[in-house]
Amino acid sequence: MPELDINALGVAAGPLQTWVLPALLGLGLASATGLRTFLPLLMLALAARFEVFGVRLIDQMDWLVSWPAIAALATATVAEFAGDKVPAIDHALNAVGYVTRPLAGAVAAGSVFWAVDPTAAALAGLIVGAPAALAFNAAQTGVRVGSTATTGGLGNPVVSLIEDVLAFVTVVVAFLAPILIPLVLIALAVIVFRLANRIREGGGRRVRAPG
Repeated sequence: MPELDINALGVAAGPLQTWVLPALLGLGLASATGLRTFLPLLMLALAARFEVFGVRLIDQMDWLVSWPAIAALATATVAEFAGDKVPAIDHALNAVGYVTRPLAGAVAAGSVFWAVDPTAAALAGLIVGAPAALAFNAAQTGVRVGSTATTGGLGNPVVSLIEDVLAFVTVVVAFLAPILIPLVLIALAVIVFRLANRIREGGGRRVRAPG
């Protein structure tokens, strides 16, 4: 099979297909990795494996769609889902996430720049993916610390389930309508901010109640 000319592909695709849509898709995927390290990668691998939503990966990421990789990601996703519901473990996952989630975000974002050369794709992944994942992981930290302080950790599983849903929905929107991702991320930031405020206000009422 002849090798594809990446430069020719990029010219044929145009800037929208080459840079804009992959950047928006990558931004959505990376933001979701800030909440869940493995779920967005698993969804990306499945979408590419079954060629749905028009998802394409760079050649260097073909290993991601192999069944062993999908099985490993599925196992890691289930383990993260379960572990994040345990108050002590969730903080450990969040702390480790300051390293793993920016990496996962960069990998997820960089892998969808299929019409550019591998170096440009990797740089785009770092620029788009790592900061987005880090920002949402930091926001998650604030919510978890507040939940632990005000509920003794009992509210953390509920917060975790909300994050599961938000991560899943963000990835689905990124697949279906990447152009909407900026609006989704604004809405996501508002939800996280309001959730953190509600948790703090609930703790404040409990503190003032005895008086």
